[in-house]
Amino acid sequence: MTQAMIIVNPSSGKEEAPDYVSSTEELLVSRGYEVTVKETQKEGDATEYCIAACEAKADLVVSIGGDGTLHETINGLFGQSHQPKLGVIPLGTVNDFARALQIPLTPEEAIHTLASSRVQRVDAGRLNGQLFVNVVAAGPLAESLSSVSSHDKSRFGALAYFKEGIKELAGNAAHPLTIQHDGKTWVGETPLFLAALTNSVGGFEKLAPDAAVDDGLLHCYIIKDLNFLNTLTVSISLLLGTLKNHKDVDYFTAREVTVSSANVMRTNVDGEEGPALPIRLSVLPRHIQVVVPEEG
Repeated sequence: MTQAMIIVNPSSGKEEAPDYVSSTEELLVSRGYEVTVKETQKEGDATEYCIAACEAKADLVVSIGGDGTLHETINGLFGQSHQPKLGVIPLGTVNDFARALQIPLTPEEAIHTLASSRVQRVDAGRLNGQLFVNVVAAGPLAESLSSVSSHDKSRFGALAYFKEGIKELAGNAAHPLTIQHDGKTWVGETPLFLAALTNSVGGFEKLAPDAAVDDGLLHCYIIKDLNFLNTLTVSISLLLGTLKNHKDVDYFTAREVTVSSANVMRTNVDGEEGPALPIRLSVLPRHIQVVVPEEG
């Protein structure tokens, strides 16, 4: 019998995640799976559960939660000789990975997607010794977003991120970064550096419109100036998908990038607090198999 593991974060989806476990399990059982359910209690649990699923040679791992839960789950696939297919039931604040793969954001519809026979191989990013699937951010604005509490995420949703971002913008903070890629070096002060694997970042589905989930590239943005006077134009660029053309933005694509700073600075990885600089980013092409909706 084929095996599946459901990894659920009970605090996701305004703490409604456990409500979707039964229907997910019922669908998988109807498809012939023997199902194990694991509920996370602390940081790192999803990674440990996914590693156990790989060692048991499970055929499918389903992540029920937000981008943070998904981030932990895919890190359990890293370096494993057997990698199950990945199913995603998005219940987080932003759900960028699901958006990029056109997985329904409505949990009930996403559960039905698990019955799909279509599997898509997608890139994974490598940051030092861990994987990411959406975005790595560095700079004062990225640090402020990491400070958003789980409680505020559950209570305010995406508004929680905007609240912290506006506070940081009001301070007009910028820190020195050194960014190296393809034999080139950028040195300067910036409030935000982004390296995206998918077109959807922070819920903006046109932030990196040229990014494909399997193009093997990091799509990178250096925001050179984000003061009050040009914040509106940056926002318009985000909505129109023209951020890379903005006069205060440097855009490039690369397969490897290193980022360092003279200041002590942490990163934001897939919406959660990440390691401190310096970091080295690279791409593992088509590294993860994801169950996606049937075409048409």
